[in-house]
Amino acid sequence: MSNAPGSEPVAAIDLPVLPLRDVVVYPHMVIPLFVGREKSMRALDTAMDGGKQILLVAQKSPETDDPGAADLYDVGTVAQVLQLLKLPDGTIKVLVEGVSRATISRYHEVDGALAAIGEVVEPRYEREERELEVTLRSLMTLFEQYVKMNRKIPPELLSTLSGIDDPSRLADTVAAHLAIRLADKQTLLEAIEVGARLEMLIGFVDGEIDVQQLEKRIRGRVKSQMEKSQREYYLNEQMKAIQKELGELDEAPNEQEELARKIAAAGMPKAVEAKAKTELNKLKQMSPMSAEATVVRNYIDWLVGVPWKKRSKVRRDLKAAQDVLDADHFGLEKVKERILEYLAVQSRVKQMKGPILCLVGPPGVGKTSLGQSIAKATNRKFVRQSLGGVRDEAEIRGHRRTYIGSMPGRIVQNLNKIGTKNPLFLLDEIDKMSMDFRGDPSSALLEVLDPEQNHTFNDHYLEVDLDLSEVMFVATANSLNIPGPLLDRMEVIRIPGYTEDEKVNIALNYLVPKQVKSNGLKPEEVTVHEDAIREIVRYYTRESGVRNLEREVSKICRKVVKELALAGPQPAPAAAPKKGRKKAAPTGAQITAKNIDHYLGVRRYDFGRAEEEAEVGLVTGLAWTEVGGDLLQIEATLMPGKGGLQHTGKLGDVMQESVKAALSVVRARAERLGLDTEFHHKHDIHVHVPEGATPKDGPSAGIAMATALVSALSKVPVKADVAMTGEITLRGRVLPIGGLKEKLLAALRGGIRTVIIPEENRKDLADIPKNVTQGMEIIPVRWIDEVLDIALVRPLLPREREADKAPVDPKRGDDEPLAPRAH
Repeated sequence: MSNAPGSEPVAAIDLPVLPLRDVVVYPHMVIPLFVGREKSMRALDTAMDGGKQILLVAQKSPETDDPGAADLYDVGTVAQVLQLLKLPDGTIKVLVEGVSRATISRYHEVDGALAAIGEVVEPRYEREERELEVTLRSLMTLFEQYVKMNRKIPPELLSTLSGIDDPSRLADTVAAHLAIRLADKQTLLEAIEVGARLEMLIGFVDGEIDVQQLEKRIRGRVKSQMEKSQREYYLNEQMKAIQKELGELDEAPNEQEELARKIAAAGMPKAVEAKAKTELNKLKQMSPMSAEATVVRNYIDWLVGVPWKKRSKVRRDLKAAQDVLDADHFGLEKVKERILEYLAVQSRVKQMKGPILCLVGPPGVGKTSLGQSIAKATNRKFVRQSLGGVRDEAEIRGHRRTYIGSMPGRIVQNLNKIGTKNPLFLLDEIDKMSMDFRGDPSSALLEVLDPEQNHTFNDHYLEVDLDLSEVMFVATANSLNIPGPLLDRMEVIRIPGYTEDEKVNIALNYLVPKQVKSNGLKPEEVTVHEDAIREIVRYYTRESGVRNLEREVSKICRKVVKELALAGPQPAPAAAPKKGRKKAAPTGAQITAKNIDHYLGVRRYDFGRAEEEAEVGLVTGLAWTEVGGDLLQIEATLMPGKGGLQHTGKLGDVMQESVKAALSVVRARAERLGLDTEFHHKHDIHVHVPEGATPKDGPSAGIAMATALVSALSKVPVKADVAMTGEITLRGRVLPIGGLKEKLLAALRGGIRTVIIPEENRKDLADIPKNVTQGMEIIPVRWIDEVLDIALVRPLLPREREADKAPVDPKRGDDEPLAPRAH
């Protein structure tokens, strides 16, 4: 081993160049090359004509087809052509052996071939022999480890390496067998100093060992997973074979054949059937135990489970439908009429879209049970979905199949469960939906409830169009606090609270028999009389519906059961009819108005007590709430002060403005009402609405506020049996309000005899039951003056009157006559 301190260029060269793609040839390395480029073949011809030497230079980019000087490296290898063979396809196979490294000073062309002028360089040894020997030994130790891990390198190579004494040649041989990047191989070729080349090789070999270890771990994991999967498949097949031998699977059809049969029988549209068959073919190519196979199998099960063509035969007999509705519910004429209209039209039009109704009313009036009755009347299957508290859009549209545990939305799930494509779908409590970061379910319902779009409803899970046009959707809500676009898609039918007579009828015909049966009583063991029901309605419940009424009836039945149980068996009365048929049978417990307190305790509410006493500054107003109408007491009082105005009772912004507007009306009319025109400088006014913990808002208490202020200022009491509702303007005009029926029912329940309403609400009296309008005096008014004349116990006289002419009120205008007054 010669260890010269430095090596000068051996000789200048001018040789043809053969550019190489993805390969670097080192000295003493024998390698076959396939040549197909025109310039490269000319370079070989030139070399064969000369001394059979050629310069091998690697290309910087293998994609370059016609490399120039800029595309080639500046260090290459001088090689000897050992053999050249021209192939039938026009290419050349050449066997070359590297001789030495060469640095290139410039490139040029000779006879259409690329050539280069440069110098042959010999390896340099700049390190001490001891250091070089240690470095070489470290390299060989690592390379032996690498050869043992890499199956592509024959072990005989180690024997060959042990016979090489030249460190440079040994380094080049090791480099030729490493699977490293082209740029790294070129770096080793350019390393003329042998010690530096050996150190670089140690780094590369060490990196390749890490790669081989990682590959080994990955292969081990993959192999164990494959073995586990194959073992499970083998055991499952064995289990099937054993079950078949035992006769358990003789009659069981193949799962995939069963799915194919279900797809054919489902009656799917062509696009859906094509989708199902595609998924089935995908399932056939999967391992039965894979997770993806379970996902695909579940998807196909949902597809075949949807009722694509099965439908109920809708009843077209209007008389039978009318009987069903009347038997289940008392009153509710508007809803029944709308259902019968739908059935009548359907008897003439075969393909008719199902109506989308929204029943709006207070709790307990029978909205949900009415949905069941409509389903029974139309002979549709009934499915109910509660939307209260739903805040995830996926509850309606379903989840994408990419998610673990994904499922279709509630619409598809319920259709799958009910098994027909034209059920009655009840969307209960649609006003109780909310939204959060997961989406807005009310927006997802827009497509479901739009008759023009729901024939192509697309569930995120199914990913196919589903026809919902034959489904009859009925939504229920306590208020119209529903997003505008959603409300616009539904036909709103209001169900107001029940009147007293309606509640009595419902209790006697429905609630009492139901509770008698539910509590294990026989009909002859208890009799609830009509006067007892009326007593319960008046003094034990105060509601628009009948839920609390049903609870009170149930309470009576439970107490009767307890009394019968405590009394024990009575054999004598039971034997009496056998001996003498003429003896009257026992009548059981008799529930009347006189003994109702024995079962329900003391009265909880006062009915009709308000008319006993008229008070100053106290007015009965009428309010509308989500649970129906209610009486609203409004109080006003005066205190010495400087015109301050206070309002309490948790009033909303609109109601606070109503107080201010009412005060302005009273101040403007002070002289005509006989009030001190300077009262606002001498007194502080306090307006209060009791039940201060309950929020209140709305403009309909305007005339009640004004009446309370006038009463407090004039010291004239307000009639206790008068209630009123109406918005007030600064001119004293009474404007219309909403919820008139609920308010009148509340007045009737509270024993009010006279109700003042706006003149513009007179038209709404046509929808009020006759027993309500006949049970009280309803007076429509246009101006606040009329309200005061009716509500106060005595008329107010103006401070100054002109007897000669009637004054013209500038607030009304010339075309409005003065309201009638008593002087």
